[in-house]
Amino acid sequence: MRGPRPSPAVVYGVVRPPSVDALARQLAGTGLPHPLLVDVARQAIAADDPASAPARAEAMARSLLHPVVNATGVLLHTNLGRAPIAVAQERGYANLELDLGTGRRGSRSGHAATLLARAAGAEAALVVNNGAAAVLLVLAALAPGRSVVVSRSELVEIGGGFRVPDVLAQSGARLVEVGTTNRTRRHDYEHAVAEHDPALLLKIHQSNFRIVGFTEAATVGDLADLGVAVVADIGSGLLDAATPWLPGPPPAWLAGEPAARQTLAEGAALVTFSGDKLLGGPQAGIVAGDAGLVARCARHPLARALRPGSLVLGALQSTALAYLRRDGDAIPFWRMASTPVAVLRGRAAAIGSGTVVDCLSVPGGGSAPGVTIDSAGIALDGDHAAALRAHDPPVIARVEDARTVLDLRTVDPSDDAAVAQALAAL
Repeated sequence: MRGPRPSPAVVYGVVRPPSVDALARQLAGTGLPHPLLVDVARQAIAADDPASAPARAEAMARSLLHPVVNATGVLLHTNLGRAPIAVAQERGYANLELDLGTGRRGSRSGHAATLLARAAGAEAALVVNNGAAAVLLVLAALAPGRSVVVSRSELVEIGGGFRVPDVLAQSGARLVEVGTTNRTRRHDYEHAVAEHDPALLLKIHQSNFRIVGFTEAATVGDLADLGVAVVADIGSGLLDAATPWLPGPPPAWLAGEPAARQTLAEGAALVTFSGDKLLGGPQAGIVAGDAGLVARCARHPLARALRPGSLVLGALQSTALAYLRRDGDAIPFWRMASTPVAVLRGRAAAIGSGTVVDCLSVPGGGSAPGVTIDSAGIALDGDHAAALRAHDPPVIARVEDARTVLDLRTVDPSDDAAVAQALAAL
């Protein structure tokens, strides 16, 4: 990627920097569009360091989106796009909002959302652009100007500083806190219902932390008969606790993780969850449950502002079809999560560099907090993370106890050769 070093001009004994255009043209080998190379050239000249232009161009190229090899052991790595997806979008148009039977305008909920509703055991579903948007839309559509009851133990903050109380405030709903940080009981909600006449009882997945010890929490089933609709933000997007898309029983690490089908069966009117977590699809937010409530959400003006495009809906449709076929192997997340440790050890030995080690992966992405999954990979003495990131393609590893660990649970087998090349380059 590095181009030739720029040569300053010498005029009457005075050294002058190259012109911006000339310097930019010397960087053409980087593959960046000429306008970006002009920006790089101007920056280098302004810094009185034209020789830095190739390095600046390389840094700009590496700042763009690139495929990377995730060897961190974090299956849903937020910085790496969370769930890996393997969906090819064909060139051309799609019947995004066209009813092919009638030739009239159709609905964006007629394909991916309908399939997800079927897979989750819901009457209907609606897709928006992320999990926070799903919660925001439900609150704005179903509780404007009214109270929404939330346990103090569930007033969470997710990555990036987004807090549940702030989302509630933006929706126009009023927050009513009940219980304590560690214990919230049914009667806490009963008192709130009697005193505030709330529009909703909101249950929130704790996402990226756990409260342990002297704790108690009211379940959806405890609240379902209080006469107020229960909305459960299950967050991580597990469709069915029975995991019928996997051979054998559900993985032990999923124990206690709320699932859409079971939460609806327990009495929730709606569930909301992310598409790019345990669902294993693209970034999206799903609202599923009672058809009348879903329709009210779909009619709210925010629904149009929060709707996804055909690329996301196409990827979600492919993901939902895989669930309905009970084909977990077609969903990269579940294929990686369910690979036997012995297979990972064999792959690590075949790569032939470093030391084969047992290690622990984590679901990540605010799913199943505190849970680990047995894994295996390769360890090297010292910190080689920066050198591995500089490889093409970049290999993202983790450093612990003065060793660099490459956890193969999060590496697709097709990337083993790239890992071997990156290690050999060290």
